[in-house]
Amino acid sequence: MISAGCDVGSLTTKAVILNNTRLLGHAMIRSSINPEKSAYEVMEQALKATRLSFDDVGFCVGTGYGRERIGFVKKTISEISCHAKGAHFLQPSIRTIIDIGGQDCKAIRLSANGEIFKFITNDKCASGTGRFLEVMAKLLGLGLEELGSISKQSSRPINLASTCTVWAQAEVIMHINDGMPSADLAAGINEAMAARVAILARSVGIEKDVCMTGGVAKNAGVLEAMEKQLGVPMRRLRVDPQMMGALGAAVFAREKMEGK
Repeated sequence: MISAGCDVGSLTTKAVILNNTRLLGHAMIRSSINPEKSAYEVMEQALKATRLSFDDVGFCVGTGYGRERIGFVKKTISEISCHAKGAHFLQPSIRTIIDIGGQDCKAIRLSANGEIFKFITNDKCASGTGRFLEVMAKLLGLGLEELGSISKQSSRPINLASTCTVWAQAEVIMHINDGMPSADLAAGINEAMAARVAILARSVGIEKDVCMTGGVAKNAGVLEAMEKQLGVPMRRLRVDPQMMGALGAAVFAREKMEGK
């Protein structure tokens, strides 16, 4: 029983293929200005990797900002629901999810059976999003994941006075011109991000187990800074955290095929 999920996000587009509960394959590409084109391209890549075709997929669910533009899905579901479904599918003990996407961040609380009973979203400011880190990494001439690894070399992280992306950018440029080591800048940027997101997370209440999803979860510096901010360990999931929305969509698709 082949099901699929497609997540068209602001920065990346992802696809996951499931055979019942077994992950067969996945793919991820940079989102283009055409969500429908991005969705087809990433699905073709995921299907090619599993030697399947569109005809083999029994049900496909779409999610993400561009979900209404995906022509081949049979149903669309919010990214909040899909991230919750994916995290619970992988680790049923998860009770709190912190999802940091390209242009927003979300905190989600789950019940023991994986139902959402509280969530909050910040989509008004870029400072707690992947876009913030992308801007900062570009200033330092680093990739997003490098921003996490290099921060571990820091001995004296900077303290960013501003949480606004525009003003923080000006502040970082000033520190660069002053000769501040990249490791200290990266560590300060990661800690500023974590402090901002932790405020959002606390508003829904923190209950273990806690996990992070979204591309920012691959930044080890932010992950560790979040653990310090919240005082709890982050549960590492066995699937790329950036694929969580697409995985949850594929699980929803499987359930639709089962008549749930």
